[in-house]
Amino acid sequence: MNNMDAQGTRTRGRRMRIAGADTRRLSPPQFAIAVFTGLIALFTLLLSLPISSVNGQITPLPQALFTATSAISVTGLTVVDMATHWSFFGNLLIVLAVQLGGIGVLTLASVLGLVVTRRLGLKQRLMVASDSNAARIHAGPVSEGQAVRLGDITRMLWTIVISSLVIEVAIALAIFPRLLLSGRSIWESTWQSLYVAASAFTNTGFLPFESGMAEFGTDPWFLIAVMIGVFLGSIGYPVIFVVLRQWRTPRRWNVHVKLTLVTTGVLLLVGTIAFTAIEWANPATFASQEPGTRMLWGGFLSVMTRSGGFSPIDIGSMHTSSLLMGDILMFVGGGSASTAGGIKVTTLAVLFLAARAEARGIDEIEVFERRIPGDVLRLAVSVLLWGGITVALSCFGLLLFIQAPLDFVLFDVISAFATSGLSTGLTASLPDPAIIVLSVTMWAGRVGTVTLAAALAAKRHRQLFHRPEERPIVG
Repeated sequence: MNNMDAQGTRTRGRRMRIAGADTRRLSPPQFAIAVFTGLIALFTLLLSLPISSVNGQITPLPQALFTATSAISVTGLTVVDMATHWSFFGNLLIVLAVQLGGIGVLTLASVLGLVVTRRLGLKQRLMVASDSNAARIHAGPVSEGQAVRLGDITRMLWTIVISSLVIEVAIALAIFPRLLLSGRSIWESTWQSLYVAASAFTNTGFLPFESGMAEFGTDPWFLIAVMIGVFLGSIGYPVIFVVLRQWRTPRRWNVHVKLTLVTTGVLLLVGTIAFTAIEWANPATFASQEPGTRMLWGGFLSVMTRSGGFSPIDIGSMHTSSLLMGDILMFVGGGSASTAGGIKVTTLAVLFLAARAEARGIDEIEVFERRIPGDVLRLAVSVLLWGGITVALSCFGLLLFIQAPLDFVLFDVISAFATSGLSTGLTASLPDPAIIVLSVTMWAGRVGTVTLAAALAAKRHRQLFHRPEERPIVG
């Protein structure tokens, strides 16, 4: 009997070693997807427990899965009333999931390893580097001038942790007096201000208020505090890292930082003008407000469509042109390695610069007295293509199960893919099969098209020959 027990123990040990070896063979993108999917499964299970709901009943699996995916992917779309359905334990789980999703799986794992061992090995540095720069996933050289250097990874990690805490606490302190003046207790004001701050900085868009944004929809202090949190979360940790280190010398900022800030500024301005002008006389949205509030709302919506998810108005009542503008801004999203989603602003900038170079008959893509290599353009085209395919397939999947206007379906699908969280009201009434479709869309949007493609490819094969060249007719 003892021999059999010993043999069983050896067998189990051998299986564990094999499983460990398989895990070590995973590339950073494959490992990130595995952990990300595992976290969704874990939080789905926890949110489905009776202790997670106010009524003490089991939350149906599709609703628990959707909420877990929305929280981990920092999207903010909901199929249940977030303020009344979840218990205090359920809300704690959601805030924890939001923080995990906002910081990033690989980055969080490396931070924990740094705290425990006080050092990072080369593998951990490469994992964090791939989490902050998608170009590192692919074979070939990476310009260290355009990314966070491996030697700076430790400082980058501490920047992520400290900046996240400082920004969220600052937003919470700004919101706290407003909640206290509304008649809430000190405990309730503290809890809800921290909830909103975490939701804003991680670009999630969840709110603990039963009335949603209606209670503070015309409060400039509250709206501006949330806008600042969403903006800081959407520009990306590499940008925050560089700006904090070189704030006195903007000329030394690398091309990534400059492109991110310039493109973000242009899109925010365009969105503010478009939303304000289109909705100015719309009686269902802006028309009943003072001119100052209308302009504030225009800027607020421009920031939120980048991935914020908060809205002081009914999105479903907006003009069709505004919905289309929202589609464009959400699809672009925020900065790379940020809490925002979308194809990212630098992807749009590179594609625009390539089109400009082609129109001017210039062979090389140049900006800020620097040249952008061709592999970056190929990566940008791939991100755009796979993003468009994901949105198209998701729209097709939803339309198989529901009858709804295409502009509403497209808006909510892009919101899910870009982890924005804004909704026309369609998502809350979806049947279970459509909920699963939108959950997969959120998963794909947060994982990232580049990471997903690299994980599926697993390896890059080096081709030792070139075939004869022939040019097809394009355009």
